[in-house]
Amino acid sequence: MIPTIRGGRFMVDVNTLPACPVETTLTLISDKWKILIVRDLLDGTKRFSELRRSIGHISQKVLTSNLRQMEADGLVHREVYPEVPPRVEYSLTDTGRSLKTVIDALWDWGEGYKAKLAA
Repeated sequence: MIPTIRGGRFMVDVNTLPACPVETTLTLISDKWKILIVRDLLDGTKRFSELRRSIGHISQKVLTSNLRQMEADGLVHREVYPEVPPRVEYSLTDTGRSLKTVIDALWDWGEGYKAKLAA
């Protein structure tokens, strides 16, 4: 996939996306960190340091890289405030928030799997 940002808007070349919708979804969120970023941003806007703490063992470089890719894909919005020191906040776009049903399904499946193993 070759995402580009033009004029502050994201653009994903639909011709480079996989034909299968499941594969398209996995292309956007299959990274372990991306799904956790979406999970944490479903609660609302967070600063970089808040995200890093809530996700756990993720390096600054990896978190930055994932956030940039998710912004380019149109899942995350980055807001920079002209303050000293600069304040940057991240939130989900409408497209990112639409992944809530996917996250909920993963949560339900994981709970069921744990319960089955415990039984």
